[in-house]
Amino acid sequence: MLSLLVKAIRSTDRLPEALYLDNGATYTGDVLATACSRLGVGLLHATPHDPQARGKMECFWRTLREGCLDHIGTPGSLHDVQVRLLAFLGKHYHIAPHASLMGKSPSEVYESAPRNEETVGEAALAAALTVHGRRRVRRDGTVEIGGETFETRTGFLAGRVVVVGRTLLDPTSDPWIEHESERYLLGRVNAEENARRKKHGPAQKRAGRGLDVPFDPTGALVDALVGRRSDRGEERAR
Repeated sequence: MLSLLVKAIRSTDRLPEALYLDNGATYTGDVLATACSRLGVGLLHATPHDPQARGKMECFWRTLREGCLDHIGTPGSLHDVQVRLLAFLGKHYHIAPHASLMGKSPSEVYESAPRNEETVGEAALAAALTVHGRRRVRRDGTVEIGGETFETRTGFLAGRVVVVGRTLLDPTSDPWIEHESERYLLGRVNAEENARRKKHGPAQKRAGRGLDVPFDPTGALVDALVGRRSDRGEERAR
């Protein structure tokens, strides 16, 4: 549904005043509602179990079935079905006079109807379709988003719960992390490179801790037997 909405907006560079949709899960998602709210597009849903509220749409399905689908036969592929549907719409339905339109065709009515002159660009579409969620970055710097693993080279984020953002305008684009007013890009994980890279998680011991204390168990045992105070103990105390 989001793809169809974006395609329709891009084809005219204008926003619809409202969307009038069914109550199926495809049309009632939070992302769609949020996108419409950000773009200033009204989102209306038909009353459940009230086919009269969708009378024009139901009439269209009947016309499409009787005028096209019943005559397709056995198509060779989904592409064949799509081609015939588009031909039916473009060569017949849109240009044929309709009784409900007082003898006018849908194309005539559509072209003469008042339009919303507000335009929208790619940046506004990307912002409207940006979603956020909370994720915990693993110790190896990776995070799971939408069933795919991404990684960050920012080591201090390992182990932290962060806010992850992505735009659904282009599902192939990389997401990012928003942390303390900064944005850190995420990239698709390279498993081989990630395994070789040194990790810098927050729980890792600081470099050099304990390395200044010599390892001499024999000397410590002798000192204890003769009651001698070890210089090494004094060094450690200092």
